[in-house]
Amino acid sequence: MNKRIYKVALPVLVAFVMQSCFTAKTYERPQVQTDNLYRMETVSTDTTSLGDLTWNNLFTDAQLQEYINKGLQNNLDIRMAMQNIAASEAYMKQGKAGYFPSIGLGADWTHQELSKNSQFGALLSDRSTDQYQLTGNLSWEADIWGKIRSNKRATGASYLQTVAAKQAVQTQLIANIAKTYFQLMSLDAQLQVVDSTLTNRSESIEVIKALKEAGSVTEVGVRQTEAQLYTTQLIKEDLKSSIAILENAFNILLGEGPKKVSRSTLDAQTISAEVKVGVPALLLRKRPDVIAAEYNLISNFEMTNVARSEFYPSLKITATGGLQSIDLKEWFSANSLFANVVTGLTQPLFNKRQVKTRFEVAKANQEKAFLEFQQTLLVAGREVSDAMQNYTNETTKLEIRKKQVASLKSAAGFSDELLEYGLVNYLEVLTAKDQALSTELNLIDNQYNQYNAVITLYRALGGGN
Repeated sequence: MNKRIYKVALPVLVAFVMQSCFTAKTYERPQVQTDNLYRMETVSTDTTSLGDLTWNNLFTDAQLQEYINKGLQNNLDIRMAMQNIAASEAYMKQGKAGYFPSIGLGADWTHQELSKNSQFGALLSDRSTDQYQLTGNLSWEADIWGKIRSNKRATGASYLQTVAAKQAVQTQLIANIAKTYFQLMSLDAQLQVVDSTLTNRSESIEVIKALKEAGSVTEVGVRQTEAQLYTTQLIKEDLKSSIAILENAFNILLGEGPKKVSRSTLDAQTISAEVKVGVPALLLRKRPDVIAAEYNLISNFEMTNVARSEFYPSLKITATGGLQSIDLKEWFSANSLFANVVTGLTQPLFNKRQVKTRFEVAKANQEKAFLEFQQTLLVAGREVSDAMQNYTNETTKLEIRKKQVASLKSAAGFSDELLEYGLVNYLEVLTAKDQALSTELNLIDNQYNQYNAVITLYRALGGGN
């Protein structure tokens, strides 16, 4: 009996010793160039950036904060990302369980009727047989080449990839909610300007009619002034339609149906945070899509280890035991006990090139994951550079645009007075007023674009987690 125990225990002991023969490679982050990721006039050495702020410290509008909180709870993209995490977590748990044996239980009854003309049926008077069996089986594979360990690491990396992917969705969602909120406020501001312009242009029609009666202008001038009023009314209708459509899109971000959106005003908004990008290497630990891309690389690296281990022999131990009897009354007798243990090494030799194919595919997937990691990092650097350029451009244009608006509004005011004295014609007045309205609407666009550039930069730097 002891001899049999030794025969079973010996392969198990050998398996544990052979686990020290770990052949799988250890992942090391590849060399990626981060020094020139940003296009900046001065290379930043600051280790902090706009992306280090929490979103509620960047966006201080109470109504906007409420919307962001609601979006994070209800947005369908976020909820789908959470389900991806749940599924990936299940695979991770399965990967951790790879070290444990597989155990199964079974009970079966076999009834057999032998043919009278068969070899044994001709000799037996009772050709009917029954067999009752209760079995338990166990199988275990030793991780002598690190296959199970690599698979565990691969599933763990895949899980962390889905977590980072969810953070990327969250970052994008916060940015989209903020952008849409600011865009709605900018349309409100433009609508307010248009309403004020409509009032002035209605008064201008009365003035131009009086000048016509006085013989200073013709009927053409009256009609042109009326057409200008109608053009402004069309602008108003387009703005109202754009607001309604944008409100519908905004509610989708919150996971709700279309309805009116309560909001503050553009003039009440301030973003007091210092706009700085930090060092490019920060993207490796801040940008969730970059983090997800690296975890994808790690997962594929470990799957290459798994594929490589298939070239080596595997050590498996299989044991089966239980009760077996042709008489139901004797089923639980000691004489019904049976057991068998099978252990040994299996070396693949020729299996239609399946092992080599899996290894080559795994290597190709690993290289593809590395290239995707590099591309994601480059795109991240470009997005930061673009957002910073847009912010600088819009900030500069904003100061110029304010001066332009002041000049054109003043010119439009003077033109009305000059028209009354016959010093200008009505076409010059119309042109001055059209330019004033257009520039004032453009000023609001500049204000929105400046805010939008900050929001885009915040997302590009990995903020919002």
